[in-house]
Amino acid sequence: MYEIWLVINIVYELALSIWPVVALALAVWLVLLVWARQHIGWQQGPRAVGVGAVVALLLFLTVPTLTQSSLSNLDYWVDWANLLAVALGLGTVAAVFSWPLLALLRPHHRR
Repeated sequence: MYEIWLVINIVYELALSIWPVVALALAVWLVLLVWARQHIGWQQGPRAVGVGAVVALLLFLTVPTLTQSSLSNLDYWVDWANLLAVALGLGTVAAVFSWPLLALLRPHHRR
């Protein structure tokens, strides 16, 4: 349990250290949502989930290498949980950003 609490604290401290970037990303996402909602429909949900799943899978396989490690170095269940959390978290970010972008990029008609 200590390891999970430690990871939560680390993520929180990292987010605090880059809060302007997080705030800017949130603002951009909200603008995209409003823009997409005003101009077109929202039928791109399944595609966005697919984008998020692909990003999560790629991150799951590449994050250890990007951090100068490997999947074989993950010995403890917390290591696997952290890797899965990073991959799923960033995959979710990819999905929520791609949803309005895919909706805006598709050929559309005015409602």
